Amino acid sequence: MINYNDKTFKPVSNTENGETSDETIFRYKQEGNLLTAEYSGGKINYGHLIGLVDDHGNIDMRYHQINDAGILMTGICNSKPEQLPNGKIRLHETWQWTSGDQSRGESVIEEQ
Repeated sequence: MINYNDKTFKPVSNTENGETSDETIFRYKQEGNLLTAEYSGGKINYGHLIGLVDDHGNIDMRYHQINDAGILMTGICNSKPEQLPNGKIRLHETWQWTSGDQSRGESVIEEQ
């Protein structure tokens, strides 16, 4: 199983309806299969996620964040890991807002 504890991630791509950018920093913590992270930067003043990691390193998560307009946004996300040649992890994410317009998107974040 991949362990995400104490790893930092940064987005490298996101669909236009997303709020993360290359200025957003995610700080992951993991105990057993329980994953949490705090994140901020760019359009996001503060965000938090909680999820479960399966035996293949896939993450099923829920997130909430307050953006720079002061709006609380919530969503769901599924992340699939890819091991890069340099040993770092890249996460391919599919997500959907559960607030606002309920739209879907895709993003990629990479371990720093």
